[in-house]
Amino acid sequence: MSHPPLTQLSDEERLFRDSVLDFARKRVAPRAAAMDEEGALDRDLLPPLFELGLMGIEIPEAYGGSGAGFFSAILAIEALAVVDPSVSVLVDVQNTLVANAFLRWGSEAQKERYLPRLSRDWVGSYALSEAGSGSDAFALAARAERRGDRWILNGRKLWITNANESSVFLVFANVDPTKGYKGITAFVVERSFPGFSVGKKENKLGIRASSTCELVLEDCEVPEGNVIGEVGKGYKIAIETLNEGRIGIGAQMLGLAAGAFDHAMRYMGERKQFGQSIASFQGVQFQYARVAMEIEAARLLVYNAARLKDAGQPFVKEAAMAKLFASEVAERTASLCIEFMGGVGFTKDYPVEKLYRDAKIGKIYEGTSNMQLSTIAKLLQAGYDAKG
Repeated sequence: MSHPPLTQLSDEERLFRDSVLDFARKRVAPRAAAMDEEGALDRDLLPPLFELGLMGIEIPEAYGGSGAGFFSAILAIEALAVVDPSVSVLVDVQNTLVANAFLRWGSEAQKERYLPRLSRDWVGSYALSEAGSGSDAFALAARAERRGDRWILNGRKLWITNANESSVFLVFANVDPTKGYKGITAFVVERSFPGFSVGKKENKLGIRASSTCELVLEDCEVPEGNVIGEVGKGYKIAIETLNEGRIGIGAQMLGLAAGAFDHAMRYMGERKQFGQSIASFQGVQFQYARVAMEIEAARLLVYNAARLKDAGQPFVKEAAMAKLFASEVAERTASLCIEFMGGVGFTKDYPVEKLYRDAKIGKIYEGTSNMQLSTIAKLLQAGYDAKG
């Protein structure tokens, strides 16, 4: 039985991807350099992102969303990253982490309150990381204590994406440290809740327009009904949500690599040395042929993981592979593309310099490369152990 190529898109999927890419090139590209320089998102981009349905791709139409599948979210993330990975990760976190958590674990009351806002005008953030809990996510120190009909949260969260723009936050805190990770609980915290504030914004190497901030919880009051999922089951939400989120990061890195490669190929085709285009020298051809191969391999891994997720099949190992490989390809590609373009590639006059800086985070957030390798190895070992 033959199967279509994993990278083959339906007419509807292709039209959607191309429409997002067109938006990115016309509306995002003219702002990208200034946003990078200022280290801030241009707020004028938010309304059209919502209007296009990109902030609620998987949210059902009944709640005001687009009602599309996970694969559509991956296509949007990839297309935006071709132009600006900062805008891409804004859409990524909104869809693969925040909306996803509400869809899978939210009560009907929570869905009715938050999903329409996430589709229409509210940006969301996912607040798990702390100073002492990065890869060891369950070492978090934030605490939650029940007082009457409310939970009182105390602690600090670090490196929270979208924090400057967000109106709602999924915050993880421990209700009973004696139970270890089984005390971790997920809370829905609105920006206006008493005791909640957004702190210092990080000054970053790359994806500078994407806000990354500290969150401060000082006797933050959260209604009892704002526990998402069950008390003590936050660890399950964190693990399973991030498994899907890693496919999103893979798509971001894939788009970044494709964007950098496109810039370099266009430049090399026009730039002449010794009477011929740079692209026609065999030594250069061998290099960019390999880059093109690696980008296509990354696309296969990312699309495969996303297709498996949509089909309800196991995808955790494939998600880790996609995230790991695509982040490596993005870094290598952006670096080589600067070299392909020579001196101008090293300047801010061309976008490749920015994409090179943006690529570095791919190996770090939503699970470092070593954590992905560990996940892949454990699942491989478990599979062989099961075979006996």
